[in-house]
Amino acid sequence: MGEDTVVAHTEERKGTSVNKSELIDQIADEADLSKAAAGRALDATIGAVSKALKKGGTVTLVGFGTFYVGKRAARTGRNPRTGAAIKIKSAKVPKFRAGKALKDTVN
Repeated sequence: MGEDTVVAHTEERKGTSVNKSELIDQIADEADLSKAAAGRALDATIGAVSKALKKGGTVTLVGFGTFYVGKRAARTGRNPRTGAAIKIKSAKVPKFRAGKALKDTVN
């Protein structure tokens, strides 16, 4: 991948990324809430999703998608410095599966 390609990808993504404070601003505007209330609502939502996943459950938001816990199998990796083989333990990882309405919006 050449330098021009990297610049093109960076410019392509520029402006489409939203950080937490920008998301709070959008929530506050669309739901007619104060920024503080929107921030608390977002934090509560993230906390509820995290708590459900920690218990091994799933969170389904119809039309948006499903958050769930996936399993990553144990595997053998390589130390990038030495090239030596290392064992990587199995792990639980959070995953997200987009719903039909979200997929349709993106396409």
